[in-house]
Amino acid sequence: MHHDVHASHPAIIKRLKNAEGHLRSIVTMLADGRSCLEIAQQLQAVEKAVESAKKTLIHDHLDNCLERAVGTGTRAARGPIEEFKAITKYL
Repeated sequence: MHHDVHASHPAIIKRLKNAEGHLRSIVTMLADGRSCLEIAQQLQAVEKAVESAKKTLIHDHLDNCLERAVGTGTRAARGPIEEFKAITKYL
């Protein structure tokens, strides 16, 4: 199976590398005995960064790979694809 690098991939990589560094700093915060509130806030930030990367990847996949696989087709045939793309905004 062939996998393409999409225009969004560099931004996703950057976001994940930032989250990776942030996660390392959270480990240090735990080891240093920082407050649970501070740690929870930082964990929330990492979760949001990973969630955002995931959503971007999924939407990009739908916009590129799925579109290419389905093709232009008739309006009736494209209806379920367009609905699927719309509902993924709620992931």
